[in-house]
Formats: sequence, structure tokens, C-alpha cells
Amino acid sequence: MATTPASAAAISPKQGRFLRIVKRVLLGLVILVVAVLVCGALYQAIANWRDSRRFPQEGRSVALGAAFPGVSLNLNCTGQGNPTVIMDTGLGVPAVGWDFVQPEVAKFARVCSYDRAGYGWSTPGPMPRTTGQIVKELHALLAVSGEKGPYVLVAHSFGGYNVRVYTKEYPAEVAGMVLVDTSHEDQNHRMPGSLQNFMKKQSEHMETQRKIAPYLMFFGVARLLANRDDPTGRLSKDFVKELNYLQLQPKFVDATASEIGSFDTSALEVKAAGNLGDRPLVVLTAGKSADPKNLPPGIEKRDLEELQKLWIYDLQVQETHLSTRGRQQVVADSTHMIPLERPDTVIAAIREVCDAVKAQAAVSAALATTAKP
Repeated sequence: MATTPASAAAISPKQGRFLRIVKRVLLGLVILVVAVLVCGALYQAIANWRDSRRFPQEGRSVALGAAFPGVSLNLNCTGQGNPTVIMDTGLGVPAVGWDFVQPEVAKFARVCSYDRAGYGWSTPGPMPRTTGQIVKELHALLAVSGEKGPYVLVAHSFGGYNVRVYTKEYPAEVAGMVLVDTSHEDQNHRMPGSLQNFMKKQSEHMETQRKIAPYLMFFGVARLLANRDDPTGRLSKDFVKELNYLQLQPKFVDATASEIGSFDTSALEVKAAGNLGDRPLVVLTAGKSADPKNLPPGIEKRDLEELQKLWIYDLQVQETHLSTRGRQQVVADSTHMIPLERPDTVIAAIREVCDAVKAQAAVSAALATTAKP
């Protein structure tokens, strides 16, 4: 009679029961994970559908034409009058970031805000998202839309790079400028050490986030973890929810990650842009630092204080000197988000520059009339 090898010995009843329990537990866990993922995807789809109805497009989609096939940008223009004001937001902020400014400016001027490619209601655009690329798209947008220049360009934060390069590329189209706590081309190299390290880590983090964001968004994880706090203490719950809706999209993460990754390239483009001549210019500078209690790990308080002094008394002053008619105003009670915290100061600065442009145009017209035989 043949004997059974030890390796093929029969499993005892006790071991068999244990293996069956393990298989059932594992199967249950798989079913649970699948159920959670399905529920998350349904939650995201329903919430997105609800938000799309709750927050309709502010503006209209404008196709850029043959030079940028498949790209359309959202353009929101209101009001009447000359000169036309064009507003560009900071990095990571859709055009709705101007919602506290635009309605008041529309009372005395034609004013347009727009979503850069990948932002808000705009489609994705070509990569990488350098300032040079953004400027070409903005020029195409204004040309196709029929909005007439010369313009007063208004920019917040990173948007300052874009309007300065726009002025270099299309000087006849720019009559004046308002820079709202805008980025400086040397800021990353002159920051204190802990802040430079933080910015480098942020760039690396954004690249990682870009890779996993589509999955986190599809299954509703990103929405559940979204920061719904109001950093300014002045925003409505609906406005914060609208920002979350517009920012929780893969195209937005791709665009912002590329803008951050291309920041040094964009800085070189700004360096080559030169100055603004004698165009009317107002530079609004945030005078209030971030709360030290809310500093991310690794950033030292003394470095933040050093950056604040460098920012107010050096880098922003340099921006004021871009024009022979530049003026700086320090907004003492506002942090970097001046368009949300102190929109009245932005509105007043835009009015000042528009009035200066109109006065200059009137003088030119009078001189031209006098010169006629």
C-alpha cells in the first residue's frame, strides 16, 4: 500500500476551519473596499453635479482659434467705459478671486477677469505653464473676444509675472498697471533658508499630488479632506464651497503644479521684460504677516519676519520703480490675499490708474488738435 508524503498530508479539521474563516474575512474586506470606492465615486459624481448647478459659469467660454486648437478660456467682462481693465489672479486662485473687486470696478470702467488654462471654467492648455505661454494665450483671448485696448492690467501675486511680460510683448496694448502684492523675480533666491526649503518641498509635494489627485478626486477622498476654513474670516460659506468646487479638478491641479514647477523659468522671462516706462502704476503691498501660530513645520518665525521686511522695503519698492510714475501703498491690515481682505484698496488703485490714463489721453488729444494746421 502506498504511503502519503508528509508534504501532502491531509489538513486537520481545525486548520480547515481557520483557513475558511481567513478567506471569508479577506473576501469581506475586498467587498468592503469595493463598496467604499463605489460609494465614494457616487458621492463625488453627485456632489460635482450639484455644484455645477449651484455655481454656474461666471462669464463665457472663448475658443482661442487655430493657434491653440481645443483651448477655450473663460472670460467674464462687465461694465462700460475706457480704458478696459484686465485682471489676472494669483497662483491657485480662479477668476472668482476677483468677485469682491469686479462689481465695483464695473461701475466706472469696462472690466474683465479670466481663468487661465486649467483654471475655473477654462479648458487645459499646453504644458509647461510658463508665463510666456500664459501671455500668448491671454493675447489670443483678448484678440478673439473683441475687447479693445489699450488696457489697464491688474494682477495679484503670480499674475504680476504675466502682466509684466505681456507689457514687454505687446507694449502698445498696455496703458497702466496695478500690482497687488505681486511676485518678484528674485524672491525665491533671496528668501531666508527655511523658507527656501519650504518652497522646494512644496514644489515636490505638488508634483506628487498631481499624480495621485485624479484618483483622490474620482473617489471623493479629496472632497472629504478639502479645507473648508476661511483663512480671511470674511468669506461666505458659499464662496468657500465654490472655490473648493473649482479647485477640486484634475485640470486645476495639473495647471497649478506646472505653474509652480515653471516658476524659475517664468522669473527669467520677467527679468528680461524690462521696465514699464512712464505708465501709471500703483503697487499694493501686504503689510500684515501670516500668523506665526499657523506656520508650517520647518519655517522659523525670525525667517518670516526677515522676509516681511525684505518684501515691504526692498522687493516691492523695486516693483514701484518699474515706472517713473509708480507709487507704493502698504495695506497694513491685510495679508497677501488683499483682493479678498481689502478689496476696497484694489478698487481705489484701479480707479486712480484709470483716471491717470484718461487724463493722459485727454492731454494727448488736445496736443494733437493744437498741432493741426
